Amino acid sequence: MNAVQHADNGGLIFNQTLFGLAILAFLLLLVIEKFKPYRVFPQKIYKESVVTNTSAFLINNVILTILRASSLFLVAQQFSSHGLLSGLNDGPLKWILAFAFFDFAIYVWHVAGHQYEWLWRFHKVHHSDKSFNVSTGFRFHVFDLLLEIIYKCIFVVVIGVDAYLVLSIEIIELFFIFFHHANIRVPHEQLISRYIITPYLHRTHHSTLRSEHDSNYGIVLAIWDRIFGTRKELVPVNIGLDLIEAENFIQLFSLAFITERKIKQLLGLIPKGKK
Repeated sequence: MNAVQHADNGGLIFNQTLFGLAILAFLLLLVIEKFKPYRVFPQKIYKESVVTNTSAFLINNVILTILRASSLFLVAQQFSSHGLLSGLNDGPLKWILAFAFFDFAIYVWHVAGHQYEWLWRFHKVHHSDKSFNVSTGFRFHVFDLLLEIIYKCIFVVVIGVDAYLVLSIEIIELFFIFFHHANIRVPHEQLISRYIITPYLHRTHHSTLRSEHDSNYGIVLAIWDRIFGTRKELVPVNIGLDLIEAENFIQLFSLAFITERKIKQLLGLIPKGKK
């Protein structure tokens, strides 16, 4: 086995270990929020949420596997040799910079998902959950995930880092996605939230009110919301979206093709001829 193959195998084992730890964290958080929830949701809403979100995770991964979407990272890697960090030796400095750039890139993508209607139609699926629990971290439209993979591949090329490093960072961010969606109380959370995104901050992001959920876009680092003025600290009254519901995966998938404006028209809340 040559050095390159050895490095690839080492990276694969590292990624698998990280992913295993992330899933373990998911299960642990699920148990904690079950017995000591921050907020008690009606049992019917909670059960529908967990079942729908888990179904979305399984079906989305089957679709992305069939499309071989993850292989896009390896294609992108072939063009990353002239990116911003490509001249740095592989080591802690490059890893830290790559993580910071990646976290900022996902912050920008998240903001775009709220600000542009063609992206919001997919991202709103995530916000349609009437409950707020760790499984909400699974609730995404498959097209949202596919577009994000393409965006991350562009990141690999522009920043100039190994695709396996990006995948490792992604798994770390997955852990934080589980963490800040968890319906739990975190000791000294307001202090911790000065530095990282916590459930305290992310609950606001899932508020029913658009003026409230257009905030707290960060995934790991809290600094981006501070710098760009998108941080809000408040306790939302209601979770989810007003006119949008999904009780199963089929409804979840279909939401992307039904805009809030169309729903309002169907309900007669605004004149059909109004533009």
